[in-house]
Amino acid sequence: MPTSTPARISSVLFACTHNSIRSPMAEGLLKMLYGKSIYVDSAGVREGDTDPFVTAVMAELGVDMSRHHCKTFDQLQDDSFDLVISLSPEAQHKAVEMTRTMACDVEFWHTFDPSLVEGNRETRLDAYRQVRDTILKRLKDRFPPG
Repeated sequence: MPTSTPARISSVLFACTHNSIRSPMAEGLLKMLYGKSIYVDSAGVREGDTDPFVTAVMAELGVDMSRHHCKTFDQLQDDSFDLVISLSPEAQHKAVEMTRTMACDVEFWHTFDPSLVEGNRETRLDAYRQVRDTILKRLKDRFPPG
């Protein structure tokens, strides 16, 4: 059950390179933690495709990612956020550029890209789980229940 909204933060954008792994994980996890009490979206610098490993490891926590559609910064319906959290260096540059004229905080959470891990299915899923769990811990630290 979602808890109360973190103080002062009513909208968060997560950004990564393709909006296919790290930023959708972060979006799904923050929605899991806070439900609709906080507006959450995600975007990528370039177009990507939803990664099936993301769908699998998020389902383990009860988060349905089957309807996630990757989008770029240019495809965002709303670009007014209290906070942008970028998860890749390329996304950080884009976030700083996008928010240059906005009253918006930008944070950089350098996050490993699990798609770089090679091996069998279980080895790769473990890499995705580690990234998911790292993001979840950071979210809980950054947005403690109020």
